[in-house]
Amino acid sequence: MDTIFTLLMVLVMVASVLLVIIVMAQNPKGGGLSSTFGGASSAQFGVQRTNDFMEKATWTLGATIIVLILLSVVITGKPSQVAPNQPAKKEAPAKQSAPASSTTTPAKAPVAPAK
Repeated sequence: MDTIFTLLMVLVMVASVLLVIIVMAQNPKGGGLSSTFGGASSAQFGVQRTNDFMEKATWTLGATIIVLILLSVVITGKPSQVAPNQPAKKEAPAKQSAPASSTTTPAKAPVAPAK
């Protein structure tokens, strides 16, 4: 189990680093890596293709990270060994004492004075 978990965590880290690189290469104003390859005009074919690639890569890497993390939780979250069923120990019942005697009378609550 430890080797599978280690492999999944390495894959998560690689995907995370790639995701950071892809996100940092993008420019929120439409520039970034896409403007480097295709110029400043967004009407060019190369620029639009680069934006599509960057967006698809971002979503794919994000989904990959989520799937790998959920997979690691499912794989490593299960107990590796099942405890053998042992019969419960039977204890002797507790000794019962006789009920308290009712020779004492309960105290009366004070009566409020009349107005």
